[in-house]
Amino acid sequence: MIFQAKDTVNSDMMNLTDMNVIRSLAKRHRFTFSKGLGQNFLIDPEVCPAIAEYGIPAPEYGVLEIGTGFGVLTQELALKSECVAAVELDKRLAPVLKETLAEFPHVKIVWQDIMKVSLPEFLKEQFGERKVAVCANLPYYITSPVLMHLLESGVRFESITVMVQQEAADRLCARLGSRAAGAVTAAVQLRGRAEQLFAVPRDSFYPAPKVDSAVIRITPYDTPPCTQDTLEAVLRVVKAGFAQRRKTAVNALSAVLDLPKERVTAALAAGGHNANVRFEQLTLEEVLALTENLK
Repeated sequence: MIFQAKDTVNSDMMNLTDMNVIRSLAKRHRFTFSKGLGQNFLIDPEVCPAIAEYGIPAPEYGVLEIGTGFGVLTQELALKSECVAAVELDKRLAPVLKETLAEFPHVKIVWQDIMKVSLPEFLKEQFGERKVAVCANLPYYITSPVLMHLLESGVRFESITVMVQQEAADRLCARLGSRAAGAVTAAVQLRGRAEQLFAVPRDSFYPAPKVDSAVIRITPYDTPPCTQDTLEAVLRVVKAGFAQRRKTAVNALSAVLDLPKERVTAALAAGGHNANVRFEQLTLEEVLALTENLK
């Protein structure tokens, strides 16, 4: 039978986008917000339902959430999925989440650091053979490490839908060959298609951060643009090229990879580029061709 979570929960579900409710919860459980953990809680009632709508393909999909806050996104994920596992580092939230998620017995909170979790084993334990999607409001300070941890895990997620700082969203979803792109852009887009879904202004949070946010979705490729062996070589070239992005690609790659300039120049020429091209000007396809030519 298809799971219909909205039919099974109390219509009086705690409204975690209400400032008064948040303050009352914090006071009742003596909880203070931690700037070090990037704790900013969503108070815009439209954001979390939209993340869940974009991020969960069907109710039978397992959902991995990273960081719960008071459970405002967790509630919405639980309304659309029959199996939610949320990894949370801050154990002070335990009594809060016991109250806010009381209506959702199919949500499991795992008190761990996501960066220390072996994802293949963890997902097998939590979801069995279910397909898994990721939905999260990621702390700004750990956005890139978490995304790379997910993408490098070897797990084939159906999608990764996350809220990040607007600047990070612009960089992650930039077109390779544009000034906004960087090494992390290539590292992500070699593994999946990244797109911005919608913006989230800073006043959507409590406490309000100093910057705006955006929700992005990364959809892993069914067929990656290169093999795993080639991927490692491409990433070495990417890291080297962006490490000295103010220099020409010839100078940057020859210096960091310890290659003769003549070899790099020839590899670029084979792709139709002169010796003055900067690495940041190369598209994904051109970076793949350059890596092949450097072999």
